[in-house]
Amino acid sequence: MATPFLLLLLPLIFSTVLLLTITVTQSKPYSKTTPFQGNKPDKLTHLHFYFHDIISGDKPTTIRVAEAPGTNSSATVFGAVLIVDAPLTEGPELSSKEVGRAQGLYASTDMKTFGFTMVFNFVFTEGEFNGSTAALYGRNPILLEERELPIIGGTGDFRFARGYALPKTYKVVNIDAVVEYNVFIWH
Repeated sequence: MATPFLLLLLPLIFSTVLLLTITVTQSKPYSKTTPFQGNKPDKLTHLHFYFHDIISGDKPTTIRVAEAPGTNSSATVFGAVLIVDAPLTEGPELSSKEVGRAQGLYASTDMKTFGFTMVFNFVFTEGEFNGSTAALYGRNPILLEERELPIIGGTGDFRFARGYALPKTYKVVNIDAVVEYNVFIWH
């Protein structure tokens, strides 16, 4: 025979189970994949420009903002973090036409060789892609003659972009460098 307490509890238990059943059956799924009707990649664009990494002098384009305790005694400056806002130009001379800016950071992340993790936005300010950006993220072993870094996205004309960049050191003077970039973007 049921106790008076259990009889009082039965309607509460029944309504809780009913509420949970309704809630579970009416909930929305976590994700839903539908065909995308927007920007569909249909062309491959090749960009060619020069990046000016100026660390010395009165007007640097790259500034060290952080370092580990052993960075200055490391042969590879391991642990250094640098912030960049550098011009991208048509030619290797700093005086040639500026087509954009490389904005982001790079950090020395290899204890054995000169290797940097690069996190850049190429911000285009001239020509067909004015106002668009391409996002670069990857490992750059700077002592190799030619390297490959991924393009992982972008904005404007480069929305949903994917591709790769081939940086090649053009010139080094003291600690400053000019790097030639060939960038291939599918967008």
